[in-house]
Amino acid sequence: MYDYGTFSFDSKADVLERAKTFWNPDKTQFWSDEGVDLVIDRREGYFLWDMSGRRLIDMHLNGGTYNLGHRNPEVMQALTEGMAHFDIGNHHFPSVARTALAQRLVETAPASITKVAFGSGGGEAIDIALKSARHATQRRKIISVVKAYHGHTGLAVATGDDRFAKLFLSDRPDEFSQVLFGDIAAMEKALSGNDVAAVIMETIPATYGFPLPPMGYLEAVKELTVRYGALYIADEVQTGLMRTGELWAITKHGIEPDIIVSGKGLSGGMYPITAALLSDRAAQWLNQDGFGHISTFGGAELGCVAALKTLEISTRPEVRSMVHYISDLFGAGMRRIQSDYPDWFVGIRQNGVVFGLEFNHPEGAKYVMRELYENGVWAIFSTLDPRVLQFKPGILLGRDLCEDVLDRLEVAIGRARTVAGDRRRS
Repeated sequence: MYDYGTFSFDSKADVLERAKTFWNPDKTQFWSDEGVDLVIDRREGYFLWDMSGRRLIDMHLNGGTYNLGHRNPEVMQALTEGMAHFDIGNHHFPSVARTALAQRLVETAPASITKVAFGSGGGEAIDIALKSARHATQRRKIISVVKAYHGHTGLAVATGDDRFAKLFLSDRPDEFSQVLFGDIAAMEKALSGNDVAAVIMETIPATYGFPLPPMGYLEAVKELTVRYGALYIADEVQTGLMRTGELWAITKHGIEPDIIVSGKGLSGGMYPITAALLSDRAAQWLNQDGFGHISTFGGAELGCVAALKTLEISTRPEVRSMVHYISDLFGAGMRRIQSDYPDWFVGIRQNGVVFGLEFNHPEGAKYVMRELYENGVWAIFSTLDPRVLQFKPGILLGRDLCEDVLDRLEVAIGRARTVAGDRRRS
């Protein structure tokens, strides 16, 4: 019996069976078919424990939700203390916690940002960003990149890959169009009609395997949005919060976007909260009709408390230095591993502790993921490019754990190469 206080299960098999019945049959079966029978139980720091008691080092972090580790003690303390005073709050009225977090987000953002609108999930924050751009420009068209991913809510899903947009009849080429990432000529053509509300891009597209933007590309896109009257939306849900060695990855390009979207790790993984950081132009609707977007749980006050502590930790000088140290350590270790398997481990995409590891097989990252799982590490393949493994070290990792992960990664890459080769020959 597994007793969790308010609920209990007889076994892991019982959980998996009920997950198929009451939750998501396809996703539950998918992971079983991939050889990943993970049902997360205890979690602490950068470790997960399966219900069976098996420990995994978390190098996925649920897309960066756990940048500071699971159940970070400082964030937990802030949240626990906050519960003595706060709850979700009331979205209709000014709020001490919401106002404090909004001010802090503006202070940490590029100078273009002056206001904040809150959501409870990343997709909702993207929807706020897109609605803000449409209001500001009085245009409807949105440009994103091929293989984009910006969430699954009403507008957000239409900006992403057809796999998700068509499923819910949200593929609308008259309002949403896509261009190849890195193709500045295609971007200018898409913008040249002077009828586009916004260009939205992840600074480094995560679900596409973290392809790095070509030199000068993002800067050129920003210049085009200015020239053609569109807004630039930087989706920093996965690349923000110090993952690149700067709080917001877009600032490494010298760009002041019209909107920044933040989520996932904003509250240290302890309470749902996301934010759309808006320029004066993008925030016009807040002056015209502040009831234009209503979210009962958006900017929940307990989430604000956790987010304030997360921002404070993430912006400490020693944490910034630690990110650069971890980045250098993993980068050097991966290049060493790559030199041993150059025909298999063919690419390292890196910006800070954002890594995409590229393998010479259409589903190479799945092979590596499975071997890592068997060797006590959890990382995940890129949904829209299974050749590439998303590898996401936390920003507070210690040296010993970094070295341990690199050792396990080397073993897993070697084993995956052998298994993939055997299957090709058979």
